[in-house]
Amino acid sequence: MSASQPPQPFLSPEPPESRRDADTPTLLVKIFGKDRPGITAGLFDTLAAYSVDVVDIEQVVTRGRIVLCALVTAPTAGGTTEGDLRATVHSWAESLKLQAEIISGTGDNRPRGDGRSHVTVLGHPLTAESTAAIAARITSTGGNIDRIFRLAKYPVTAVEFAVSGTGTEVLRTALAVEAAGIGVDVAVVSAGLSRRAQRLVVMDVDSTLIQDEVIELFAAHAGCEAEVAAVTEQAMRGELDFEQSLHARVALLAGLDVSVVEKVRADVRLTPGARTLIRTLKRLGYQVGVVSGGFTQVTDDLKERLGLDFASANTLEVVDGKLTGRVTGDIVDRAGKARLLRSFAAEAGVPLAQTVAIGDGANDLDMLNTAGLGVAFNAKPVVREAAHTAVNVPFLDTVLYLLGITREEVEAVDGLVE
Repeated sequence: MSASQPPQPFLSPEPPESRRDADTPTLLVKIFGKDRPGITAGLFDTLAAYSVDVVDIEQVVTRGRIVLCALVTAPTAGGTTEGDLRATVHSWAESLKLQAEIISGTGDNRPRGDGRSHVTVLGHPLTAESTAAIAARITSTGGNIDRIFRLAKYPVTAVEFAVSGTGTEVLRTALAVEAAGIGVDVAVVSAGLSRRAQRLVVMDVDSTLIQDEVIELFAAHAGCEAEVAAVTEQAMRGELDFEQSLHARVALLAGLDVSVVEKVRADVRLTPGARTLIRTLKRLGYQVGVVSGGFTQVTDDLKERLGLDFASANTLEVVDGKLTGRVTGDIVDRAGKARLLRSFAAEAGVPLAQTVAIGDGANDLDMLNTAGLGVAFNAKPVVREAAHTAVNVPFLDTVLYLLGITREEVEAVDGLVE
């Protein structure tokens, strides 16, 4: 290029559709049989003799059986014919005791419909009946199942459907009703690059991150466990105002020695899968926080132990080494949890659409509905009905599957299984 010539703009390649006419003859080559090393290389080495172009490939191995599909252009060079290719491929397949099927056609795969979603289904177990019901409901919304693959086989069976042709919200609503009726957990999220973007995950603490209600642990040391548990249950069902119930329960702790805090911390039991969930998210670059209607005396310890990025809760007042039966500062209630989610997201630089909230009680509802994905974890009925999705198995790390993270990826990242 001479100095007088202006620089030419960069032009991206034409899309495949413009380079390959829809009427171009193509062949779908299907190979299936017992899997062994070298099958894929062998097929394409065989096809290379006919100077064909590869349009699409799909390969699945299930219980040692391979299904390999290759969509290629029909041979046109060197005087070879489609018949020659067919004979050669069948001969190669027979030599390996494989079966081959070759189907003539034109063009590429038909375009997928507008609206792309990932549908994750969790079953414990996942039955044929429930799978049929989910697939039928997807079809009833106008959706098409483009692909299915397994995310995990334990501690639950998790599979993901790639669906096109219907809106994510339409699909989510329809499948929520179906899932509730057949006893499986279903999450529906939009497909696209945003699913792989850095995210913020914020969860409740009591009966979510941990198996306990912290105030009940304190109450056990004060001898008023039954009274506190009764009020807690009413609040979680949405029958009592949270702030009023909090003050009523905390008042029963008046006079406890502050040394009880260390005893309560020792009593806390993490939910199965909690460490795996947090460890995996952190190593994948996610930020993780907790918000709690419980107390900073416990959440601060959890933040340090688990390497959390954010933590916020109520604070028990202590005077002269004794609990006063009061809390200090702003109350972390239902509205407060949603406010803190927004605050954490702003500090983390993550759009709300890229946040995930996990909780079990009525005071988590605003947070769950504010997040891009709200997950009701072993939640009360009122919460399950209002959240984007529900998980009803006792393993917190199953939330990873809702984010499209496979069990193999969890193990590769961590090297440990909880």
